Amino acid sequence: MLNILFVGLGGALGSIGRYLISGWVQTVTKSIQFPYGTLAVNLFGCFVIGFLAQLAETRGVFTSESRLFVFVGILGGFTTFSSFGNETFNLARDGEIWSSLMNIGANVVIGLFAVWLGRTLAYLIWK
Repeated sequence: MLNILFVGLGGALGSIGRYLISGWVQTVTKSIQFPYGTLAVNLFGCFVIGFLAQLAETRGVFTSESRLFVFVGILGGFTTFSSFGNETFNLARDGEIWSSLMNIGANVVIGLFAVWLGRTLAYLIWK
């Protein structure tokens, strides 16, 4: 139960951070045509998870509880794209090139299909 609390508290902090940073970036860029805020959050999240994962793997600076709080909670609430990037990188680094490409394809292509399917279903139900 304590692990769930760590993830939940971290997730709340990450979600608030995503809201604030993406909104700020979108306001600064004044763009209504491109989601710069989301891009900034995703890229920053990828950088942070890469930096912290290296410290975790080589320096052992995280306990299992702090890993849950930071990696699953804060970064998961901030952007799951960072987890996707880190997992794909780890697969490629470990020589699992096919698996890393499958992960990219599945997340991007099937994810976009799932968005289309969800929108289509909602349209058909409530048209």
